[in-house]
Amino acid sequence: MARNRWMAEHFSDPYVKRAQAEGYRSRAAFKLQEIDAQDRLIRPDSTIVDLGSAPGGFSQYAAKRIGPGGRIVAVDLLPMDPLPGVTFIQGDFSESDCYAEVRAALGGHADLVISDMAPNISGVAPADQARSVGLAEMALDFAASCLTREGSCLIKVFQGAGFTELLADMRRRFQRVATRKPPASRPRSPEVYLLGTGLRPVVSGPES
Repeated sequence: MARNRWMAEHFSDPYVKRAQAEGYRSRAAFKLQEIDAQDRLIRPDSTIVDLGSAPGGFSQYAAKRIGPGGRIVAVDLLPMDPLPGVTFIQGDFSESDCYAEVRAALGGHADLVISDMAPNISGVAPADQARSVGLAEMALDFAASCLTREGSCLIKVFQGAGFTELLADMRRRFQRVATRKPPASRPRSPEVYLLGTGLRPVVSGPES
């Protein structure tokens, strides 16, 4: 019964219908579109890393915005059909081999890191929340290591335990941090997006 209700809600969702009408792979494309319209995240010729990319809604929208002079490196555990201008890596980003493959494909710095990574929902709320925050922390660490000084990151996370600490960590690393809940995100969903812009310089401690 619960699955039947979900299916009915999914296929009556106006964003699902829009995605089908406009040729997007998922309704998630509109989340990025709405945030981009507000914050002007994506610029022509940018280099972008898309974490948790399948089925490709974020990459599909971003590829249109960056044009032929930009490029995208995308990664996911699940397969993703090819997209022009997108280098896709299938693997577990938490594993060192996959992480290294993403860094090699990037080959330098990124202008934007977007993460739509989310855990497989187990139904055990504390465990799901902990995994959500863990994925967000991983995305934040990666972004801080590869972004240009003017770069930005957009990271999905569930609100709940660990969220306040994650937000504080992001504020330590970026000059400006904002929380975004785009209209395309279902109101009952605990997901929000944290947007960080302007990397803070790394200050080394005194030598011992």
